[in-house]
Amino acid sequence: MVFEHLSEYLEPVDSEVFYRRGDPNDVRLGEIIPYVRYEEAEVVILGCPQDEGVKRNLGREGARFAPNEIRREFYKFTPLGLKVKIYDVGNIRCDCPLEQIHERHQKVVEKLLRDGKRVVVLGGGNDISYPDGVAMSEVFGYKNWLAVNVDAHFDVRADSTRNSGTAYRQLLEEGRLRPDYFYEVGYQVQLASPVYYRYLQELGVNLISIEQIRSHEKPDYELRERLRSKFVHQSGSLNVFFGFDLDVVRMSDAPGVSAPNPTGLRAGELINLVKFAASLASTRIIEFTEVNPLFDIDGRTSKLVAVAIHRFCSSIKQE
Repeated sequence: MVFEHLSEYLEPVDSEVFYRRGDPNDVRLGEIIPYVRYEEAEVVILGCPQDEGVKRNLGREGARFAPNEIRREFYKFTPLGLKVKIYDVGNIRCDCPLEQIHERHQKVVEKLLRDGKRVVVLGGGNDISYPDGVAMSEVFGYKNWLAVNVDAHFDVRADSTRNSGTAYRQLLEEGRLRPDYFYEVGYQVQLASPVYYRYLQELGVNLISIEQIRSHEKPDYELRERLRSKFVHQSGSLNVFFGFDLDVVRMSDAPGVSAPNPTGLRAGELINLVKFAASLASTRIIEFTEVNPLFDIDGRTSKLVAVAIHRFCSSIKQE
């Protein structure tokens, strides 16, 4: 058994999400990935189907259905262009309180990272950025990783009970994440608390608004330039986490989210940033959260994330 004692924290993916066309001339990922062995995979998909943190943050319920809906769309795709083998480890068992779900999630992600896998995490709520961040800190050390939160919101709420808006404040205040190694990307001023903006400024967090992203021809330019000096001084030892909250995308492209947003990133801009994440050989986790299938239209949002995963896996830079 690959995970031994951790197997109790996981449940396998329903076989019906693995699309099968049955055409030898048009094979789909759903006909390939179930036969990939864990040991040979470079990328591992992990779902966390819960939205308790969203409910605590007064968001729209439904994100718990996202991991399998995203998988349904992803497994319809062909393997053309993919550079890596992919393994689907299943979903975290979410039959317990949120805090315990996070403990389970953290332990599983730590195992994947220690085994040298790149992890594609499917939420669920954005609160899972906390256990993902703790896993990064535990495996690589807090001085050796940085976090990029691509989100319309800051997610540094000072709430006493953890929820989908507290993840990064927890990481910062517990000493798991260096403020100067934290990037808030794509935030929008009408959704940003002035109190939390000053909090981040005073800590020295890197703040990149949606206007700054759009001030350059390529959406990843500002982030790429700001990261450059970090990698130069770290001599390649820096490990990277990317969190993509789909609330950052405009609702015409991503209607099925926890907090819809009419003025967010365009779908193509999101994909560009995902490809940038793949271009960094030291990207260890890429996380997609806050997709809400209950409010989606024709699976538009799940399809967008599925495309993003495909582009990530086809653009990965080898070390």
